[in-house]
Amino acid sequence: MMSAAPLTTAKAETLAEALASAYRDNPAVLAERARQRATDEQVPQALSGWRPTIIANGDAGPVYQRDHVDGSEIIKDNRETAGVSIELNQPIFRGFRTINETKRAESNVEAGRQNLSAVTQQVLFDASTAFMNVIRDRQIVNLRKKNVAFLREELRAAEARFKVGEITRTDVSQAKARLSGGISDLSTARSDLRTSAANYVRLIGHEPRKLTQAKILHRLPRDLNRAIGIAEQANPNVLAALNLEDASLHNTEAVKGNLLPTVSVVGRWAYRTRAGIGSLHSEDATIFGAITVPLYQAGQVYSDVREAKQLSSQQRLLTLDVRRQVREGVVSAWHILIAARQTIKSFSDQVSANEFALEGVKQEALVGSRTTLDVLDAEQELLDSQVALVQARRDSIVAAYALLAAIGRLNAQDLKLPVETYDPAEHYSATRDRLFGTDTETID
Repeated sequence: MMSAAPLTTAKAETLAEALASAYRDNPAVLAERARQRATDEQVPQALSGWRPTIIANGDAGPVYQRDHVDGSEIIKDNRETAGVSIELNQPIFRGFRTINETKRAESNVEAGRQNLSAVTQQVLFDASTAFMNVIRDRQIVNLRKKNVAFLREELRAAEARFKVGEITRTDVSQAKARLSGGISDLSTARSDLRTSAANYVRLIGHEPRKLTQAKILHRLPRDLNRAIGIAEQANPNVLAALNLEDASLHNTEAVKGNLLPTVSVVGRWAYRTRAGIGSLHSEDATIFGAITVPLYQAGQVYSDVREAKQLSSQQRLLTLDVRRQVREGVVSAWHILIAARQTIKSFSDQVSANEFALEGVKQEALVGSRTTLDVLDAEQELLDSQVALVQARRDSIVAAYALLAAIGRLNAQDLKLPVETYDPAEHYSATRDRLFGTDTETID
């Protein structure tokens, strides 16, 4: 059993595997799923408006009775009494409130599912960013380690050449200064890596192991207009806003229902007994129709209707705002992706040129036509271009995932993650028509 651990540790983790861990275990995703399961309960709560309520009452205790006629006591009685009653109330008409409350609840459930998708997308995007940040920072640490080793060798060579009089003390001081700066930059890079690793653990749930460089995504829209069109149809924030708008309309109609009559059928059975001399037992059963007509409710309901209309208007405006935000996100992600891909080619060419230039400057320095500072500057330019290339590769992958999120396709299905996908409809189907029981699926 113990021998298998090194093999597991040595296996490189892919971005898909990391995202699967986040999808499966991230607390924010699990919390949002629990929130959605709670939202599902709004539908059976609304459907209860169609169903009867049954209430049982019981009482027992002593009764003392004294009756007087013209100042004379004629009856004096002290006995035990007990009774039980059961009442059933079956709503028939509630001013269309049950219909509209159910539609409102169903719209809220659908909006909640889209919010769950939005939260899941955000977590997957954050996880992909954390994954790429760790890769980037590890590569930068390695580059700065090599730079420090190079600068140490340059300082050693400068000191040796100074001893034989080939260069001045200024050259040695310049080499020392660059080495100190390189050590400082390495310390900062290591700090950045630790921060990225901590963020990785928070989002994905375990320490970053050996990571596989993510590949460039090819499942992206062909052009910006198509990306915007897909986002308008599939972005979960847009879909959630549209469903909340529907819910607000049904809520207005449900509130209006309080102005209409209600009709119900009431059935009641009662039994009472009185102990003592000449015990008395009584039993009665009734069934009748009841109608309640609101005449004046102190202006409360009218105010509620006006409030609901304003909230519905607010939600329509919020939907428009969400559409604009999503469009902005798509355009931004698209152009960041294009810029990142272009800079990769540019920085790759720059790295190649700087590598060639450094070798040339080093050879020229050996014959005295270049100074130590020239060599140090050439090394710094190479390092800067290498770091920029690493950053551009990271930015390209992150921008691609940002674009996927903006168009609503950053999910387990489209990414083909190696994980069992969560289906919120399963809990909804199980709880929609449930009549009894308090047990439910929770994560503690």
